[in-house]
Amino acid sequence: MKLAAFSAGGKPEIGIVEQDSIIRLPIGSMVELIARWGELEGEVRRASGPRVALKDVRLLPPVSRPGKIMAIGLNYADHIKETGAKLPTEQVWFCKQPTAANGPYDPIVLPKVSTEVDYEAELVVVIGKGGRYISRQDAAAAVFGYCCGNDVSARDWQRATPQWVLGKSFDTHAPFGPWITTADELGDPHNLALRSLVNDRVRQESNTRHFVFNVWDQIEHVSKVMTLEPGDLIFTGTPGGVGMAMTPPCYLQDGDRVRIEIDRLGALEAICRRED
Repeated sequence: MKLAAFSAGGKPEIGIVEQDSIIRLPIGSMVELIARWGELEGEVRRASGPRVALKDVRLLPPVSRPGKIMAIGLNYADHIKETGAKLPTEQVWFCKQPTAANGPYDPIVLPKVSTEVDYEAELVVVIGKGGRYISRQDAAAAVFGYCCGNDVSARDWQRATPQWVLGKSFDTHAPFGPWITTADELGDPHNLALRSLVNDRVRQESNTRHFVFNVWDQIEHVSKVMTLEPGDLIFTGTPGGVGMAMTPPCYLQDGDRVRIEIDRLGALEAICRRED
């Protein structure tokens, strides 16, 4: 099942994506749906209308304001090599602030205080029931679904201090979607091809089977520290091919079109716009 947040010219709604239309659901928000999935799943799966054409809506961030956006760094061997880092023995975590959340087709703002904005294609995990001290064996049951994501990064700000939070948290720098594909529909998330394209040229191309730390490892580790809650997001790392590692570096420019694709999950596409 694919679940989307959208606007058809009025207030935000949520619904089920089926081919070229969306079945409207009478539920207030995606977080409410995720949190109450145990009691609402049957009703949602039986939903049959009314519908609105997908072409007539604006797709919104599937979770409008995630409680947490956690992200793991240095999680593909080729990306580690291109950055000159060593293969980590411990998971490297940072957060993106909830205000960075952005719709799947909304513009990416290039801040006037940064000249080195980069793209990072990533699989995004949407937490379901979540919890604390989730074992690796129980991690799959804590997941509600999966999305495409772009961990947009202001590299000049990221390099300025040992902590990456500011460089990763500019407004609009966490596009994700275009919808949530539920975990039961996707199955194992560890064999998904993903790629990024800038102006139709492939920059990144890899597969989630190349994770250093897989999704279950990530959930087990981060839940030792914090309670994972319905609608929280985990950005699971990016493969090699980022603009920072090119010779010379090739950062995003005003008017560039960035596309992130993950097999079976859909695609994001955004135009970059320089901040006034």
